[in-house]
Amino acid sequence: MKVNESARRRVLVVDDEPRMVRFIRLNLEHDGYTVVEAQNGMEALNQLRNALPDLILLDVMLPDLDGFETLRMIREFSPVPIIMVTAKGDEDDRVRGLERGADDYITKPFSPRELASRIRAVLRRNETPRAVPHQPVVVDDRLTIDFDRREVRVEGKLVPLRPTEFRMLFHLIQNAGRVITHDQLLAKVWGYEYREETHYLRLYVNYLRQKLEKDPANPKYILTERGVGYRFVDFQRPEKPEAEPGVPPPNPASAKE
Repeated sequence: MKVNESARRRVLVVDDEPRMVRFIRLNLEHDGYTVVEAQNGMEALNQLRNALPDLILLDVMLPDLDGFETLRMIREFSPVPIIMVTAKGDEDDRVRGLERGADDYITKPFSPRELASRIRAVLRRNETPRAVPHQPVVVDDRLTIDFDRREVRVEGKLVPLRPTEFRMLFHLIQNAGRVITHDQLLAKVWGYEYREETHYLRLYVNYLRQKLEKDPANPKYILTERGVGYRFVDFQRPEKPEAEPGVPPPNPASAKE
């Protein structure tokens, strides 16, 4: 990453292993980031309030408060992007972190290149998508999305979305009525390097359905195209009225006469 692309970006590294913190600090500072440190969960909470980081690298194995409890406490008051640092092979930890509000994970041991790539991708996802519509999008009488103000309302009530959820909803609505394949949606929302991580899609589609759908088990907005991808309902195309039994449809030619 060029230095000017990461300038003024502050990363909070939460880890009690000095060698790991030193390794991360050297590589992030080389890429132009400012690094803030914390050795445990309580220090992380204090640094979050005082240093206002743009992103947190949060190790799962911490003294006192573990990474999951720290994550839970952070999510009570802050949407700051969080990458969980997990041990190699601990798939349960990765899924657990994503389910509790982490934006991504990285497994030890990792290379400087992978670390830089993950951070870039997460920071990119937390930016407002380009070319957002300036007028609110009215899906129906239940759901309204104001992309310009980053607000979603269901039955008039404001529904908070995490940045990744918001970005996914943006791309689904931008393609309303059309199927977006798994790898296309992963590339658009997470980045090209995530196109194989289909478990992200399942988690975040479930999050959106829980927040937007009247009956998440029988979704009306975000539809699954099994084995292919997802499709947002084509709300802009008016439904054709059903013909009454025994009454033939109108003849277009006679309508012009």
